Amino acid sequence: MTSKKDKIRIFDTTLRDGEQTPGVSLTPEEKMEIAVKLDELGVDVIEAGFPIVSKGELEATKLIMKQGLKSKVCGLARAEQKDIDAALECEVPYVHVFIATSEIHMKHKLRMNKTQVLEATSKWVDYTKQHGVIVEFSPEDATRTEPSFLRKVLKAAEDAGADIINVPDTVGTATPEKIYEVISQSVSTVKIPISVHCHNDFGLAVANSLAGVRAGALQAHVTINGLGERAGNASLEEFVLSLHFLENKKTNIDTQLIYEISRLVSRLTGVMVQPNKAIVGENAFGHESGIHTHGMLKSHLTYEPIKPEIVGRKTWFQAGKHAGGHGLAAKLAEDGLRPTKDQMKEITRRVKDIGDKGKAVTDADLFAIAKAVVGGVSGEKKIIDLENLTVVTGTAMVPTSSVKILIDGKEYIASETGVGPVDAALKAIYRIVKPLANVRLKEYRLEATTGGSDALAEVLIKVEDPDGNIVSARAARTDVVTASVEAMIEGINKTLIKRRKKISTNKK
Repeated sequence: MTSKKDKIRIFDTTLRDGEQTPGVSLTPEEKMEIAVKLDELGVDVIEAGFPIVSKGELEATKLIMKQGLKSKVCGLARAEQKDIDAALECEVPYVHVFIATSEIHMKHKLRMNKTQVLEATSKWVDYTKQHGVIVEFSPEDATRTEPSFLRKVLKAAEDAGADIINVPDTVGTATPEKIYEVISQSVSTVKIPISVHCHNDFGLAVANSLAGVRAGALQAHVTINGLGERAGNASLEEFVLSLHFLENKKTNIDTQLIYEISRLVSRLTGVMVQPNKAIVGENAFGHESGIHTHGMLKSHLTYEPIKPEIVGRKTWFQAGKHAGGHGLAAKLAEDGLRPTKDQMKEITRRVKDIGDKGKAVTDADLFAIAKAVVGGVSGEKKIIDLENLTVVTGTAMVPTSSVKILIDGKEYIASETGVGPVDAALKAIYRIVKPLANVRLKEYRLEATTGGSDALAEVLIKVEDPDGNIVSARAARTDVVTASVEAMIEGINKTLIKRRKKISTNKK
């Protein structure tokens, strides 16, 4: 097994160590789906599972083997015959054999002494190699293993025929300096390639893996989204992009597929990716600050270290109280909305108002606000304007609403009761405008554009006049009653404007 020093091999263990994430369990078919994508991604080795663990694991590994993937398919086995035979039964070309070597593990888990561990290493690596497969050997808990004993174990594995040795930081206690030291010693001990396997218990898995590469490791064990036992493993996406852009190293990974496979793994495992996770987190290429968005519109290099397209993503701007008009306008333009300067001011004002109330403004919120503003009647054309709205409701009283409306500049006030606060408010409006615009509410639809009790309410209505003319209107507010009233008034305004234009045309 040979490797070029400028190209690092990627050993993906999402289907084995990643599946050991608490609460995650994949079916053979789901494992196969992920394996096919990993193969497309370009990983060098896919650790398909731990065949001895269950019938499903055995079946999944066999199923993956039948796909004819370019990536090497690997099965995990303890240094025991039954484990190795189970892996070999799957006809994998690559078997990963391991045995613990730290004093803690030998004493409390294996109940074996150093001599017994050395003998088991030699015996079972040789046994596996005799079956004509690639053998990767791991001294489990290597970073907490006595250095002199670790060297003996590595040498025994090499002499027994191992093709590659993997050095695990099993409980993530090593620092980059420690990893560099252990990998350097390993590289100087054996002639076969060294791999590194880091856990993220202290948040150092990727940093440690990079340190391992600097010390001479030619392969690293990683998982999609950093899945794995406890705090997880080194994240494939973070490790690969760091190699490419910070370490000037190459891999066979097609980075443009990274986001796609991240979402696939998240969906199938049920483990959501934290928003601020590097590379694949929802916010990784998102910008809210007006200063940042303004800079980004000039050049992505101002606030992004890499182009998001490299990993199959796009830059996006977050609406919120920190947002500026430039960013919001750019975001709306992506959806084909191009508000006027005055409309943009009103949209920005409403967005900031929601943000100041402590609510996150989602894309759906922004577009609902923009559509309401852009689709509305401009201020100078309005016939009806809402001056004031008061609603009183409760379990021991009938919902009551009082509204003050301006019609062509003249003030009107009315109060009504209803089955609910929205019903009461709309009835009060209708009582005032009926003599002027005898319209009826044909359709009312309420949509919460985001989850939570503070969701932005988008109200869509259709009103019909006596001639059968129907107009649509919408409004978006965090207050359902206010949104409903604004939408209703908007609809009535559109009806009246249409009528007046028609009358004016007929006179001519």
